[in-house]
Order: sequence, then C-alpha cells, then structure tokens
Amino acid sequence: MPAYPLRLAVVCSSNQNRSMEAHNILSKRGFCVRSFGTGSHVKLPGPAPDKPNVYDFKTTYDQMYNDLVHKDKALYTQNGILHMLDRNKRIKPRPERFQNCKDPFDLILTCDERVYDQVVEDLNSREQVTYQPVHVINVDIPDSLEEATLGAFLICELCQCIQLTDDMENDIDELLQEFEEKSGRDFLHTVCFY
Repeated sequence: MPAYPLRLAVVCSSNQNRSMEAHNILSKRGFCVRSFGTGSHVKLPGPAPDKPNVYDFKTTYDQMYNDLVHKDKALYTQNGILHMLDRNKRIKPRPERFQNCKDPFDLILTCDERVYDQVVEDLNSREQVTYQPVHVINVDIPDSLEEATLGAFLICELCQCIQLTDDMENDIDELLQEFEEKSGRDFLHTVCFY
C-alpha cells in the first residue's frame, strides 16, 4: 500500500455534475481529491437544448445558482440543476479548469473520452520536469444526475482498490481489467509524466 494517500483529480467538461459528484463521494471517503472541467466555458442546461446557460470558469456556483433562480426557479428546481449547484457550492466556491492547474496528481479520472483526450493532450504539451508518473483513466459516465451518482461510486471503488495495492504501477492494468468485467464499461488508461 502506498505510504501516502493518493492525490486524485476528477475531470469532466464543466466541473458541474459528474466530476463534482465523484469529488463529493471521494472526499467523504477521506481521499485527497480535486475536481476540474476542461471546457472553454461552463455550460448548464437551459430552457431548450440549443439554449444552454454559459458561464465563465470565474463564476461561482453561488452566482450561477442565483442567476438560474432569477431566470426560472421552477424549471431549474424541477430538472435538478439548483440541487446540483447547491451541492457544488458546499464543496468549493467555483468550477476550476484543469488546464490552469499545475499541481501534480497520482491519478486523474475523466468522465468521457473527449475530456480524457483533452487531459492527455494538455499533460503531454507541458514541459516534463520531475518525470513523476500520473495515471489517466477514463470511465465513461453519461451526463445525467443519476448516472453521475452511479459513476461516482464506481470511481470511488476503483480508487479504494488502487489505494490498497502494494504496487500501483504494476497492478493497475489488472485492476482495470477486473473493473471492466465487473462493471461492463470500457476504461481507457495511459501514463503521462510531470
């Protein structure tokens, strides 16, 4: 077992639903975790599919919450967005963009393949300084409130198993294969270096 707790990052596109649900569950289980988005803006569902609410990453969850209450409290209560933002603001003040974070992690978990590609591309574009490895794993999680909860528990279980391994570098591929068989999901995995 590693002598130190794993440093985890969970990443989705807007740092709203999937990454924040996983952040919430992992932190309650005692993990050292941060969450991020990779998009250029934060997008939340709007009154129609072609009319999303778009915010800058500097906008706090509280500001988004108040904006949506002002726009249509009934709609955003009914679709669960206000509940989600309420949870988010109890975890941290605002969404964070992965590309702006230079802190090292041991394990980065992404929630869809496009985000995985963006994270790997960003890490590979950075100058390597310490050559410390970071494992990037993608767990495809559909972007709905229910799937975010199910995906968060799967991510948490995976992290607990990785934390208990004697040798993460050598055991991780076998662990991922077991999780693929157990969950029926495909996992992408690569190693990048800081």
